Amino acid sequence: MVWGGWADDHHPVTSTPNNILITVVRPDGEVARTILRAYYDDIVGRYHGRPATTAEVDAVLVDEPSDDLTPPYGLFLVATDGVRAVGCAGLRLLPDGLGEVTRVFVAESARRRGVASRLLTELERAARVNGRSRLRLDTRHDLVEARRLYARHGYVEVERFNDSPYAAHWFAKSLG
Repeated sequence: MVWGGWADDHHPVTSTPNNILITVVRPDGEVARTILRAYYDDIVGRYHGRPATTAEVDAVLVDEPSDDLTPPYGLFLVATDGVRAVGCAGLRLLPDGLGEVTRVFVAESARRRGVASRLLTELERAARVNGRSRLRLDTRHDLVEARRLYARHGYVEVERFNDSPYAAHWFAKSLG
């Protein structure tokens, strides 16, 4: 899979004005596993209204694998601040010109610095490079920041397109 001039993983893609480096990585690598654990710790805790337990995070990592976020089926981006991973986002390449955005997350320490917007912009660029004309995603009701992010980027609410027990809002965007 070609993405923005990079044909494989572990290559810097872009840096942001805040010295955040966005890189394509394999989701089974150490950096990706670390940020995915933080992602699930955050969303599982928010879902339950209390801190997530290690067992709960371990279980969701098994139940919701990210191994399809690798070429030729997709890609996984990680944002780093030079020291640690601070954000991530995934793209599934589906048939018929469709892509699916997933695993969009920014650590609390890096929020309100444009990291999520940059990750989403890079995913959209990757989708276009890989022949996708439309993106879709789902999100939960309590993830209000995510819904605002998607709306700012031109995603509109659409009819339900999956049976995820956690999804309450479905969005799509034409990449025209």
